[in-house]
This record gives sequence, structure tokens and C-alpha cells, in this order.
Amino acid sequence: MRSLLKSFLPVLDRRAESLNSGCGNKSCHNTQFLRSFPGSRPGIQVGPTWYCGVDCLAVASCSVLERLCHRQVVEISRQPRLSLGLFLLSKGYLTTEQLRFATDRSQCLDEDLENTLVKYGAVTEKQLAAARSAQWGYPVLAPGHRGQIVEIEIPKAILKICEAVPLHYSATAKRIVLGFVSRVDHRFIESIEEMTRCRVEPCFITATEFAEQMERVIVPADYEEVVVDNPGRADRMARTVGRTAVHVAATEATFSQWRDFVLVRVVGKRGKADIVFCVGQGLPREATDQSCEIKELIAV
Repeated sequence: MRSLLKSFLPVLDRRAESLNSGCGNKSCHNTQFLRSFPGSRPGIQVGPTWYCGVDCLAVASCSVLERLCHRQVVEISRQPRLSLGLFLLSKGYLTTEQLRFATDRSQCLDEDLENTLVKYGAVTEKQLAAARSAQWGYPVLAPGHRGQIVEIEIPKAILKICEAVPLHYSATAKRIVLGFVSRVDHRFIESIEEMTRCRVEPCFITATEFAEQMERVIVPADYEEVVVDNPGRADRMARTVGRTAVHVAATEATFSQWRDFVLVRVVGKRGKADIVFCVGQGLPREATDQSCEIKELIAV
């Protein structure tokens, strides 16, 4: 019996050391023996790094969240060669007097020129979309386009802030057509591509088309959107990630950043959840009112 134990225990030790070293959390104390019981979690993948369970994910995500919260975001604003007003003037959409009047009014009211032009009826929304298309070099939504129901897993709170909406989504082709109202935000596109692993193709739409299409965007039944305003320190955010990971029985997680928001996507056996941490000035009221059910489950 003693000789049998001597031959059996070293094998267990080698297996435990092997898997313990594979966990991305260097302070992990779990062993192969503890993970080999029926019902044990298979672990969580974050990029190239693997974590043996939710506890190790929460510990590791704290440093990731800390880095994303304090990373300086430098947005390089693109200055089109032709201003919006001059383009509309060159196309004959408005006169010099109308442009001068709208410019003065927009400065007095401290609002964007395009909003003033539409409000006073100087140009139509379609003409404005065509002007933005020419400025940015992206196509405009074709006239007569019929909106369609789009089932996709993207946080609506972020879509509303960016004034962007999915017009088409193909899971097989890994392709998303995203309509923008004011400007094409390339960092936002990168974040969506990181989260969905799909290619995003931008185009321009009108404000009316944006509002109508947002009503057609639906999410799968196993998808949750978690909006956390004023999330606190990174360790508190990490606990929220951990609770969400338990809620969906996580197998994978993705971290990204856009403006003053940290986005965490958690995918698991019981569904998928997107956590939107607002680390800046706060989200609009309508954005923070959603996802109450899951927020109660992961409340910290």
C-alpha cells in the first residue's frame, strides 16, 4: 500500500502544479484535484489568458479595470477639407443669406449649425446626411431603404450616446452595418469590433431614421445589458464583473474602453452580459433606468 501511494501521489502533484501554473492569477491556490469534480467550471478565457474560476477572474480584472479607468484617451478630431455650410452652399441647398443667418443664430443659441439649419427649415435631414457623407467619405443610406428588425447584442445606452444604430447584422458573415447621425466615431467602431468580433461598416443616416431604427433593434432573450453609473473604485467594479460572471456561468470575458466608459462583455453557458461602467460625468437618466433586474442580482 505504501509503495502504491508513493507511485500515485507524485502524479497528482504534477497535475496540480501544471494546471495551477496555467491560471493567469499568479496567486491562485486552486488545484487540479479541486477542479476535477463534476460540475466544476471549465475556466474563463480573457484574450490569450486563462483563469481557473470567477475568483481569479475578479482578482485579475481589478488591475485591468484600474488601468482602463486611468488611461488617457486622446481623440484626434478630424477636420474635413470642406465645412458643412460651404458644402451645402456649393450644392445649392441654401443661399448665402440663409447660411449667414443660421451661423449667427447657432452662435447666439450655442448650438450646432446643422441643428439650426434643420430647425429653421433651411435644409432637410436628407441633405444634411448627404453633406456629412461628402465630408467624411462614407456612404449615405440609400433613399427608399426599408428598415428591418436587427437582433444584436450591443448596449443600447452606448448606441444612443454615439447616435449610431445597427442597420444590418449577419452572424455568419461577421458583418455589421452601422448608421451614424453626426460623425463616424472610429474608436467606437473599434470597441464594437472588439466586443462582437465582427467587421463594422459605417454609413450616414438622418436623425429620424436613427430614432425609427432604434425601435427595431432587439436583443436575444439570453442577453443582459448592465449599466453602472458612478461605479466607484476598480475593486468594486471587479466585484461587479465577478457577480455577473457567476450569473451567466462565464467562460469568456472581454475588456475595452470608449471615451469615459469601460465596457466588459461576459459570455457564459447561461447567456451573455455587457457591463457599461461610466467612469466620467455620468449617463443620461434613460440609460441608467434599464437592466434593473440583473443589477439587483449583482449589486455590490
